[in-house]
Amino acid sequence: MDYDEPIAHLAEDGRCHTLYDHLTGTAERAAEMAGEFGCSDWGRLAGLWHDLGKYSEDFQRMIRATSWMEAHIETKARVDHSTAGGIYAVEQFGKIGHIPAYLISGHHAGLPDWQSETEGRRALAQRIQKTELLQKTLTSEPPDEILKQRIPQEKPKPGSDHALWIRMLFSCLVDADFLDTESFFEPEKASDREGYPQLSELLPLFTTYMAGKQKEVNDTQVNCLRAAILQRCISKASHQPAIFTLTVPTGGGKTLSSMAFALHHALKYGKRRIIYVIPYTSIIEQTADEFRKIFSDAVTEHHSNLDVTDEKQETSRSRLACENWDAPIIVTTSVQFFESLFASRTSRCRKLHNIINSVVVLDEAQLLPPEFLNPILAVLRELQRNYSVALLLSTATQPALGPHKSFDFDFPGLPDMVEIIDDPLSLHKLFQRVEVQVPENLQTPKTWEGLASELQQHHSVLCIVNRRDDCRQLHQLMPEGTIHLSALMCGAHRSKVIAEIKDRLEKGIPTRVISTQLVEAGVDVDFPVVYRALAGLDSIAQAAGRCNREGNLESGRVVVFVPPSQSPPGHLRQAAEIGRRLLADKMDDPLAPERFEQFFRELYWLKGDGLDKHGILKDLDAKGALQINFRTAARNFHLIDESQQAPVLVRYNKGEELIKLLIRNGPERWLLRKLQRYVVNLPRYLHQKLLADGGIREVSPGIFVQGHGALYHADLGFCPDRSIIYEPDELVG
Repeated sequence: MDYDEPIAHLAEDGRCHTLYDHLTGTAERAAEMAGEFGCSDWGRLAGLWHDLGKYSEDFQRMIRATSWMEAHIETKARVDHSTAGGIYAVEQFGKIGHIPAYLISGHHAGLPDWQSETEGRRALAQRIQKTELLQKTLTSEPPDEILKQRIPQEKPKPGSDHALWIRMLFSCLVDADFLDTESFFEPEKASDREGYPQLSELLPLFTTYMAGKQKEVNDTQVNCLRAAILQRCISKASHQPAIFTLTVPTGGGKTLSSMAFALHHALKYGKRRIIYVIPYTSIIEQTADEFRKIFSDAVTEHHSNLDVTDEKQETSRSRLACENWDAPIIVTTSVQFFESLFASRTSRCRKLHNIINSVVVLDEAQLLPPEFLNPILAVLRELQRNYSVALLLSTATQPALGPHKSFDFDFPGLPDMVEIIDDPLSLHKLFQRVEVQVPENLQTPKTWEGLASELQQHHSVLCIVNRRDDCRQLHQLMPEGTIHLSALMCGAHRSKVIAEIKDRLEKGIPTRVISTQLVEAGVDVDFPVVYRALAGLDSIAQAAGRCNREGNLESGRVVVFVPPSQSPPGHLRQAAEIGRRLLADKMDDPLAPERFEQFFRELYWLKGDGLDKHGILKDLDAKGALQINFRTAARNFHLIDESQQAPVLVRYNKGEELIKLLIRNGPERWLLRKLQRYVVNLPRYLHQKLLADGGIREVSPGIFVQGHGALYHADLGFCPDRSIIYEPDELVG
């Protein structure tokens, strides 16, 4: 054991990771990553100085007395080693030094605010005043080849967003730091990250799969239209990179056609990976399963459920286990994708540089949350313009995202979008397979008992409601054998039930299903009759896509009804009220495409300044002085209010064995990937009550597991008390 050289890390078996090797190793990795957007010198500089504070005698004394890798995580009881490099950068380069100072000072605790009331002394403006930390470091005489660096001449592109540019550099630094650390502590796991196939190897697999699929289907009008859409996507893939839209009615095969576009476009223009972004955690499994049938282990499925939400709870092990999106095909949620783009935490940010030079498919783009719409569209514009990202917005109901002015309201939107389908209106008419029945009086609700009686008149019927408690209440009124479907069932459970529903329908077995709206996006079921509780026009159109999907009937039947409960407050209730008003204006086709243009413009106008409700863009405005409040913006950018929900791992099927492994071995990357299929989100108050009562327990920081089998019902999912009726504003999935 050689302690003569300064140490960065010390393994359990006594092996030393020298500080010089760690700094130079991290620098080279970060330089390679940042080179993807022309900033390799910035990446190298940040890597060389990120752990400069570890040269101090205080840190070296501590690491020799501390058990192995936990010395790598800073706490109040440990030495601050991430500030000295930031101070040194400012002393060397002046104001421009703030750039590496953000990266270096934040590489453990996350990108800081420049200055804010909530951060106090943790803000960068305060931390760079602690010059004594730098003096302690320089007293130990770090090597000149580390200290003597020139200011990088690379700059972000003119007019680009400095905040995103700094977050991209930060991503390169923290991923390089994690990977270099992992290669020392766990070299066998580091090797597991290698060996992914290239996209060029995946295209033949896709072509073969699609050829086999087309041989299996009947030569119906719907299937002929799907084949034509597929070919159109392939031919349009040669178009130069842009922001593309794919406007195809539900049932038109958007999932596979968009993947065809993404693969062909990626190969034509040398893109590194494909990122498929899906709105609901509750439906990600079906898409990932379909892609895995084609591409096997080249697909990474990444939810947000198992991320440690509090950086104070992060450990070295949990950080090394987190995702960095190095696979060629990523299937993830809107929450994970967009919250990562606005994150400050290291574990969330480390994947960002792997978005560069990719094809990003936004499935069901109409579900982008309005109160965050302006920051989301701003970051999408930035990715396309400055980071070589090709975007594809795929939906049956395009949400009027182009720039426009209406109701005296300016909407910047996404400019110069390229539609893949030549005539979406004609395609809508060709795909009309249902008759939509709207009640004469849209103010008078049905009773649940009356609705249940009506549903029982149909041998096979799908009824979609707005809330989980509505779903359970209506299901209780239905006869035995009625299927329940909601996000209180874990992903593995939902996948099994959806497969059973499809099998029953294909065999002509009578099938009644009561579901929340999770069935509306990406779940390819085909019912002769669908009932839909009053909602926004986009939701009703998605529900209609589960009716007569294959066109086997002359016409399917979609029945809109007014439920006895209100829609959850906020966006969903506003959308439902606009839907109520537009549906009251009778038309032959209540779901005509022009109605969606009106629906979304009215919804966005209603929001007005609320399209950036939390002031995210203001916090990230560099103001020409590189004074950016990264942490405040990240704290405010939450598509799902974490204060209202909390995840728990359930003991459904194989979840039991995986939970045992988690308890025994702790969080590991491969294990967390598998466990994502066994997560249920609960109301926070219920989560806390179950934790206090022993119904669930925390087995690793931020990771909670079900305590015993009785809490999970074979038909209803997580069900600690079947008498629980959720509050109206809780958990609509």
